[in-house]
Amino acid sequence: MPVQTLDSLSAISATAWDALLPESQPFLRHAFLSALEDSGSIGGRSGWRASHRVWLSEQGELQAALPAYLKSHSYGEYVFDHGWADACQRAGIRYYPKLLGAVPFSPVTGPRLLGLPDSASQLLNQLTDDLPTQGLSSLHINFTDELANALLDGRENWLQRLGCQFHWRNRGYRDFSDFLDVLASRKRKQMRKEREQVAGQGIGFEWHQGGELSEAQWDFVYACYANTYAVRGQSPYLTRAFFSLLAERMPEAIRVVFAVQGSRPVAMAFSLVGGDSLYGRYWGCLAEFDRLHFETCFYQGMDYAISQGLQRFDAGAQGEHKLIRGFEPVITQSWHYLCHPGLRDAVADFLQDEREGIRAYAEEARGLLPFRQDDGGSR
Repeated sequence: MPVQTLDSLSAISATAWDALLPESQPFLRHAFLSALEDSGSIGGRSGWRASHRVWLSEQGELQAALPAYLKSHSYGEYVFDHGWADACQRAGIRYYPKLLGAVPFSPVTGPRLLGLPDSASQLLNQLTDDLPTQGLSSLHINFTDELANALLDGRENWLQRLGCQFHWRNRGYRDFSDFLDVLASRKRKQMRKEREQVAGQGIGFEWHQGGELSEAQWDFVYACYANTYAVRGQSPYLTRAFFSLLAERMPEAIRVVFAVQGSRPVAMAFSLVGGDSLYGRYWGCLAEFDRLHFETCFYQGMDYAISQGLQRFDAGAQGEHKLIRGFEPVITQSWHYLCHPGLRDAVADFLQDEREGIRAYAEEARGLLPFRQDDGGSR
């Protein structure tokens, strides 16, 4: 059966789509992806156009899928190929539009090729065969899980790219103090001092699930989120409507912590929970306070993960400053199929060197972790 293209997830039921997902993955759920579409966070002039690829049985049952988007730029992806696009422009090769398999604006590793391996493999073969006839330069699949990596590894003309993020592991800590006890003395004192500085400014913290928040509170969440872009002279990716739609469609997965001074909220951090993991996504503040960012985005999430028995805290991309707070380097993978043979050969050479550099960087970063040498963070 031919691959079908959906320009909206509303064309398929949430039950059928979510049946292809592991229960632990909130970012691929129909509720999350459809909220992006229905809120106008993608589509229009955003440069993201829903173009999901699905493989159906002869009976019309969903067998495999790739959440995918037509892209006219490379922003919001967190796997940076701007240099490839610039090289194409100089050489007179068209790079956009391209097809991207990813979760918009979310550098979170997880399922991408959905369905049983045989069906996902058939879908993948058809996708690459169809690229030239659809006027697409390439197919990119970002932040892949083990299933996708196994399907793509060694497949002809697919190029592997590595990245490095920093995730925190809960190694059976009883509380935050128990975590601090496994750190080297100087790092332990630094974290305690940072937390004391925030508390000394009269700031406390309140955690809420998505269904507990009023629209006024969501207004505050969005104002904080948008401000992180405004201070850099940029427009936010997400619309205000996205947060209300998500709270309506999957409130049980949402966690928001408010930083409160007296009775006044001054900052927030928005996270999702899935399986044994906490995913920190968005943060913002409307006033400047010393060390508030570290407390709200990192220490509060670590504390919450311990109290709830969660095993992993993924606080987002980037951030070597996470290392000294116990976030460990984690290698991520993405895969790229470039139709132009000259471009593909040049990028392949670049990626071979880059992979070596990423592995060396991750190993060097591991040596900067704050754990006592006789402990390593284990329990």
